[in-house]
Amino acid sequence: MKKTIDVMKEKRTVTDQVKNRIKAFNKLKRLVLKSLESGQKTIPELAKEIDYDIDVITYNLMTLLKYGFIEAGEIDDDDEYYYYKLKNKK
Repeated sequence: MKKTIDVMKEKRTVTDQVKNRIKAFNKLKRLVLKSLESGQKTIPELAKEIDYDIDVITYNLMTLLKYGFIEAGEIDDDDEYYYYKLKNKK
């Protein structure tokens, strides 16, 4: 007898395009979180360190912020960018 999850996997398939996007997001998520382990950073600092476009970093940071992985800190000296840091786990 098959498990329900196995039956559902057979009926519902996910395209390779969606799988690749999820893999890319998870890769970038790991890179961003690892980078923030060493301290807070602005979007341009993260983009330079990880070697991704600022637009991609911004989009993914906002997603991580929305789901509680990170939090915004203070604004930089030029009043342009916020510093982002890992959210304190309690």
